[in-house]
Amino acid sequence: MKISKHSAEHYIWGENCDGWHLVKNQDLSIIHERMPANTSEVKHYHQQSRQFFFVLSGIATLEIDGKEIVLNPQEGIEVSPLVPHQMFNKSDHEIEFLVISQPTSKGDRILVE
Repeated sequence: MKISKHSAEHYIWGENCDGWHLVKNQDLSIIHERMPANTSEVKHYHQQSRQFFFVLSGIATLEIDGKEIVLNPQEGIEVSPLVPHQMFNKSDHEIEFLVISQPTSKGDRILVE
């Protein structure tokens, strides 16, 4: 069945950020996310889920295990289970990216203080 961010299940998270579930099952999750300018996610890790972040538009900053990595459009990076990470939009423009999680990250997130 064909899907797009216009027909996918939508939710709002964080500081007025958007998420669209493109694939949502126990084995695999693919979410299209949008973050307005100067917003961030909370630092966390996953016990089992391996994630891949892929930037569609804008410039994202992903902190992985204390190291900041800048991702430009059409660039991505993998985050292994148990590794603390946090997504930032430090720019003055919104960013859009995909978050691919295997297995799903639902119920698998541990906040880092």
